[in-house]
Amino acid sequence: MSRYFPAFLDLRGRRCLVVGGGAVGTHKAQALAECGARVTVVSPTATPALAALAAAGRLVRRPRPFVERDLRGAALVVAATGVAAVDRAVAALARRRRVLVNVVDRPPECDFIVPSVLRRGPLQIAVSTGGRSPALAREIRRELEALFPHDYGDFVERVGEARARARAGGATVAARAAAAERAVRAALSGRRAVARPPRRRRGSEARPPH
Repeated sequence: MSRYFPAFLDLRGRRCLVVGGGAVGTHKAQALAECGARVTVVSPTATPALAALAAAGRLVRRPRPFVERDLRGAALVVAATGVAAVDRAVAALARRRRVLVNVVDRPPECDFIVPSVLRRGPLQIAVSTGGRSPALAREIRRELEALFPHDYGDFVERVGEARARARAGGATVAARAAAAERAVRAALSGRRAVARPPRRRRGSEARPPH
């Protein structure tokens, strides 16, 4: 049985705290900011990239050690200092305040873990090994990249529009669901037909000269 419940969170406008200003903390803070979260980073030091994000107004940086009041109003916390004792203390205080916490590279101490994600516009495919091997999750994601090329984002947008048009004509919930399914199947069938190489006719192969 899986330990984790898979979900996508809408963090737009929600306050998220990252403790740690190194490379990992910078990556986590940037990912949260790109989702529309209101990010605060607490750390005495910062990477140049993190400092640039703060200077651009993408996040708030507090250049000092973590204190418990930093947790006020946070929807979630990422502990990314790389110092086990500090990260454990952050996690313990977060749980005391009932704030979900992720401790980087320490799944047993996490309330949630972050998957490896393939992004193609609105399409997101998350891959997780339940913390057993993040490297394997990344490799699986890389293999999926060939199956879902960069134009798949535009394809998803078109399918969404076709689905909305199809559902508009349905008089009942069942009719709308059926219409949406037909629209998706038709779109996928069309995409596969375009991607499929043309069949060669029998005898059309080039013959060696006599």
